[in-house]
Order: sequence, then structure tokens, then C-alpha cells
Amino acid sequence: MTTGTRRKSRELAMQMLFQADIGKQTPDEVRATFWKAGDEVEPDVQGFAEDLFRVAVAHQEEIDELIKANSRHWRLERMPAVDRNLLRMAIGEMMGFKSTPFPIVINEALEIGRRFSAPESINFLNGVLDAIARALIAK
Repeated sequence: MTTGTRRKSRELAMQMLFQADIGKQTPDEVRATFWKAGDEVEPDVQGFAEDLFRVAVAHQEEIDELIKANSRHWRLERMPAVDRNLLRMAIGEMMGFKSTPFPIVINEALEIGRRFSAPESINFLNGVLDAIARALIAK
């Protein structure tokens, strides 16, 4: 799988998490509506996106606690929804796909953030992900 395909998977996983969060949908409801017939998505892209989504959902409570602990002065529910779910996706990848080096996960999240988040969010995302990566390494 190429870097571009993995980034597309990460974007899709973040969008799935966003849909679950904003739409208050269960993971099964998201899956039922997210992959529309006629949308051409490569099987590898969809597979990795599903894997990222599954891990982030399975560990969401732990992920949210990590975000809260490492984003002082920001309540999770007050963060922009895109940023919140981008963090969930990236932290899920750090937790569930340890073969991907944390700097790559962080860089990919920041690139996705440049596309979907406000410009002022990038430093925030970088700081939170860097702190969480250090915390996960220490475990």
C-alpha cells in the first residue's frame, strides 16, 4: 500500500469517526451508510480505513482520556469535531498499528489536518499528538 493510499484510508477513517460522533450513530450504522454503492474505493483503502475506524472505536474511552489529559484548557466536547476525530484516528493508529512509527502517524495526521482543519489547529494537533506519543512510548 502506497503512502497516498494509506493517507486516503486515514482520511476516510477520520470521516467515519466524524459521522459517528456528529450523527450519534453506532459503528454499524456508520458502516451501513458510509460506503455507498457506486463509490469506487480500492479494497486496500477501504480495508485499512475500516481497521483504523474499528481500533479507534474499540479504544475510544482510553483515547478520549489521553486527549483530555494532554489538551489542557480544552474540553473534548468543545474541540472542533474535525480535530477531535482526527486525534481519535491518529491515536487509534498509534495504539493499534505499532509497526507504523509515531512520527509518520503524526505527520500524516497533520497533513490531513491541513486539508480539513482550520490553520490554527495544526500546532494544537501537533502538540497533543506529540505528548500522547511520548506517553504511549513510556508505557
